Amino acid sequence: MKQHILIGAFIALAAVAATVVSVNSHAQPLQDKKLEFPQASPAASFKQRVGTTDVEVEYSRPSVKGRKIFGGLVPFGEVWRTGANAATKVTFSTDLKFGGQAIPAGTYALVTIPGATEWTVILNKATDGWGSYAYDQKNDLVRVTAKPVALQDMVETLTIGTHELRDESALLTIDWDKTRVAVKLELDLVKTLVPEIKAAMSAEGKKPYLAAAMFYYEHDLDLKQALTWIDAALAEQPDGLWIVYRKGLILAKLGDKEGALAAARQSLAMAEKKGGSLGDEYKRLNQALIARLQ
Repeated sequence: MKQHILIGAFIALAAVAATVVSVNSHAQPLQDKKLEFPQASPAASFKQRVGTTDVEVEYSRPSVKGRKIFGGLVPFGEVWRTGANAATKVTFSTDLKFGGQAIPAGTYALVTIPGATEWTVILNKATDGWGSYAYDQKNDLVRVTAKPVALQDMVETLTIGTHELRDESALLTIDWDKTRVAVKLELDLVKTLVPEIKAAMSAEGKKPYLAAAMFYYEHDLDLKQALTWIDAALAEQPDGLWIVYRKGLILAKLGDKEGALAAARQSLAMAEKKGGSLGDEYKRLNQALIARLQ
């Protein structure tokens, strides 16, 4: 009888131990899991190509949450990190002009001094600071001024972005609450690209005839050279109805109305034969060019 009792007790203890092991095996991942809370000002980044330059911004995005922002939470006349948490960083992959000031490619802290009627926008070389506490004016690369503009619709969460994109310019914008501040970014693409185009055209291998021709066309450079390159592109791809259309654009800018009409009509006939969405697109484009030339 005692032996049976001992065996029963042993089995009971084993069951308890197994239960403890089972509970611990399930509880352990919960203990190891990192506890995370939502950020008051979530981190964000964006990247935008402007011409041949990549513009990238890393920042944290606070929200209005019913507060008075400029002249309140963000005082006028004081240095602001232009975001929250770590310094807001902006990176330019090439040299450019920032608010009319020439700056080299690199990464900078974007710092501002908001004002009721005018802001100071700063690129500072010290990018590892937290907020504006470690800001030192001696590290400023450039300071430019910008006028705040009232937005019709409120922007709840701080948004830094780009607007009015062109081949050679864009606006870097800071939007929050009902305020927008913009700084113009400018690139000298002609100075940069023309030597590179000439080098590519004199080198061995495939040449960018179409892209080079359209760059010259769009920037009012040597249009006769652009026409030579567009003809070379057509020699490589005679069925390129989009190339024929662009030849019409170049001829029109050269003042050769009859030549431009002939090219537009040729491209239109090719588009009608091609059909589909591509054909429909170039039917519309060529019809518009013909109407403009007649």
